[in-house]
Amino acid sequence: MQTLYSIDSMNGDAKPGEATGILTKKIEQSRQIFTYLVYFITEVARYSETDARQKASKHLPTAADLNINTKIAGNELLWKIVENPSFKATVAELKPQHIVDKELLKKIYLQLVSSPEYAEYIEEQSRTNKLEKEMLEFIFSNLMLPNEDFIAHVEEQFIHWDDDAEMMNQLVLNFLQKPANINFSEILSKEKWEFAKGLLQTVLDKKDICLELIKPKLKNWDAERIAALDLIILQMGVCEFLFFETIPTKVTINEYIDLAKDYSTVQSGQFVNGLLDNIHKELSAENKIVKKSYKNSTI
Repeated sequence: MQTLYSIDSMNGDAKPGEATGILTKKIEQSRQIFTYLVYFITEVARYSETDARQKASKHLPTAADLNINTKIAGNELLWKIVENPSFKATVAELKPQHIVDKELLKKIYLQLVSSPEYAEYIEEQSRTNKLEKEMLEFIFSNLMLPNEDFIAHVEEQFIHWDDDAEMMNQLVLNFLQKPANINFSEILSKEKWEFAKGLLQTVLDKKDICLELIKPKLKNWDAERIAALDLIILQMGVCEFLFFETIPTKVTINEYIDLAKDYSTVQSGQFVNGLLDNIHKELSAENKIVKKSYKNSTI
């Protein structure tokens, strides 16, 4: 969607291969943001060791200085992440440590250790997968994302943060649930990459067909007056109806309603819902929608 919007904003048609190039660049930008967010989580957790060293090295350390609890630095999920070969390789490639705001990192760590959730965590003698995961989720969801200074920092480092923020939130939380499922060197699987390229090129190639279906449904609306993003979302939905036989139409409609709500205007969700539902009914009545069902497959 973002790639199509970028192309729509350009003067003239995209050159051959240009659309795929823009998509590749956007995916790479998302990979960099994702890697940085995960890296920052691990650095907050590991800061307990830095805190312990610094306080123990004081000229006259107190008993409290000498007894900093570093349990979180041994968080088992944390170490699954930092020892992940693709994470290590990507950190070596992107060098996120060079853009970390160390003062901000320290502040977030101090917020962590003063929280009741952290107190409960370090008091628990055992380690469970659930508690280890919840602690890292707490750092991300409760300390990083709501922190205006952290968001300002990320926006400064990654100009596409606003476009990716919601997706990154879900991606990081999914990763913490199943860290083994992510390859940091290639965050899109081959199948998803092929689907993304296919949908992108189909929307570009079938633009005229899609608009022929969309424009008559606009009633008093001029296509030129509709939010550009809404028109792109409608074209994507129509393409999935007609040319992607494995995607259920209900899934298509629901996905694009959500996209319209999240990225376009206040009224866009309802607008996209009405238009796609109308087009779906027309195409179905004309038997132009053919979908595969795998419910009874023996494969």
